[in-house]
Amino acid sequence: MSLEFHQIDAFTDQPFAGNPAIVYRLDRWLDEALMQRIAAEHNLAETAFVVKEGRAWHIRWFTPVSEVPLCGHATLAAAKVLFDVYREPAEVLDFNCLSGALQVTRQGDRLELDFPVRRVELVVQPLHDQAECALERQVEQVLALRNGDGSVQELMVVLGSEAELRELKPNLPALATLPGLGVLVTAGGQKHDFVSRYFAPSIGIDEDPVTGSTHCMLVPYWAERLGRTTLSAFQCSARGGELLCRLEGERVRIAGHARHIASGQLML
Repeated sequence: MSLEFHQIDAFTDQPFAGNPAIVYRLDRWLDEALMQRIAAEHNLAETAFVVKEGRAWHIRWFTPVSEVPLCGHATLAAAKVLFDVYREPAEVLDFNCLSGALQVTRQGDRLELDFPVRRVELVVQPLHDQAECALERQVEQVLALRNGDGSVQELMVVLGSEAELRELKPNLPALATLPGLGVLVTAGGQKHDFVSRYFAPSIGIDEDPVTGSTHCMLVPYWAERLGRTTLSAFQCSARGGELLCRLEGERVRIAGHARHIASGQLML
């Protein structure tokens, strides 16, 4: 059996920048363990699998070690593949996933994600101190996105400046012991409204190049702090990526470019 895959660099219009993702369009679902092994073989931050179910596409995302509930850059990548490779005629693609309904709209040479807001809250002092220890610096705030049962899904840390963020060299083994999937670190920007970096060593991602889903937390936070709903963002990893964001009620619009880099066949 052979499966066609495509590699997309998301949130960039240049090759070898943004965040790379692998996309598989399947006729039917593979065994979950096999999809996880395929993601581990590609060894990128995310591998996306999509299957048409009725009028919408069901999408699932796997890191090299686990499935995740929401991923922005690999959704952008999947839409790029469906529009450009498989010639989907619609201007809007509907997706279903573990986090609910999503949409991607084609807007000229950009694609725009429509994702749910993910609101964060301040954490108690012991967790604040643990995050500072893992990041090896004092921080302004530590906030958490929580699951329905109250457990931590993600941590978000606010620093005082973009320079601090760019210079950050966290203790990755210590970060991996913190609760949640990963640690999002953000600060006000110099050329952009805000900047960020994202570390998730506990799920096999030391640092993610550009993370669309974290902007579902960042946009409502910075919109309230800056007093406006249209924001420019930059994720200042080594590859880097630019995102144009807009808060609309309980939804976040995240727009960016995507570049098709490679295609191939996986032989099973």
